[in-house]
Amino acid sequence: MIRRITLRLVSGFGLVLAVVTITFVLINLAPGDPARLWVGPAAGQAELESARHALGLDRPLPVRYAAWLAGFTRGDWGTSLAQQRPVSRVLRDALPYTVLLSAGSLLLTYLGGIIVGMVQAVKRRSGTDTAITVATLIVYGMPAYWLALILVLVFAFGAARFGWPGWLQFPALGASGLDADFLSPGRQLLDRLEHLALPLTTLALIGVAGTARYVRGALVDVRDRDFVRTARAKGLSPWHIETRHVMRNGLIPVVTLMGLSLPALFSGAVFVEVIFAWPGIGREMVAAVGARDYPVVMAATAVFAALVIIGNLAADLLYAVVDPRLRRSAR
Repeated sequence: MIRRITLRLVSGFGLVLAVVTITFVLINLAPGDPARLWVGPAAGQAELESARHALGLDRPLPVRYAAWLAGFTRGDWGTSLAQQRPVSRVLRDALPYTVLLSAGSLLLTYLGGIIVGMVQAVKRRSGTDTAITVATLIVYGMPAYWLALILVLVFAFGAARFGWPGWLQFPALGASGLDADFLSPGRQLLDRLEHLALPLTTLALIGVAGTARYVRGALVDVRDRDFVRTARAKGLSPWHIETRHVMRNGLIPVVTLMGLSLPALFSGAVFVEVIFAWPGIGREMVAAVGARDYPVVMAATAVFAALVIIGNLAADLLYAVVDPRLRRSAR
């Protein structure tokens, strides 16, 4: 097991290195000059060249990449060109918001997906199963940004226009209200949850739709196996069969799905954060791309890649924990 973890860590480090290398090359080949944004549009050629020298943009691309990589490994992530703040501080302020949104959506995705998938497996080939299948297909086929805009129109602008009850009205932008600093701790928590509702619902709905279809297929496959038929022949209760035999064996592959869904979750969170002005890493990265803020883009890409690798490794380890066959093979 230790050897397996070590190999996964080494391969994960190589993957992160490849991702940041490709990102560095692409962002430096993109049109635009960060030095121009630094000095302003009214600056002359001499000021522009001085800014390019100060930022190190006049050096060859391999030299700049080696310098960035050396600084990044030492913990020096550079300074944001647009915000004039250390990149580490920019990402440190944004990371909790991304973790809150991603962790919440991951929890709701698998909690809701497992419940819906179990209902479909139990009610398979019925009207309920067909209706849920159609609904999940429609939701899963929606782009995250499009579903986010629909939710804003319905539960933010539409709710205010048509005078819907207060529990159906949610703010569309930001992570807190303008008066959040003057509220009591309990009211601040409620305000944060109200701002989190729409972006979290956007990611969770798409995740539940995809997970439910996967869970349904896995449980239906297990329910048709010989050991389940034997359990029924012994006269065991349906509850015992579903929980001890069907769920225990059918939900093992869902652990792998959890690790594989992390890249899609983070990429979807980027668009959702932009639409809802959620102050996470995804929104910072999109703003940095528009501003040619290379240090922020590079650091955010490295953080996202590392989070995906860590998530996949955690899923792999958890899969070995829940599946006794892998534990025996590891020994």
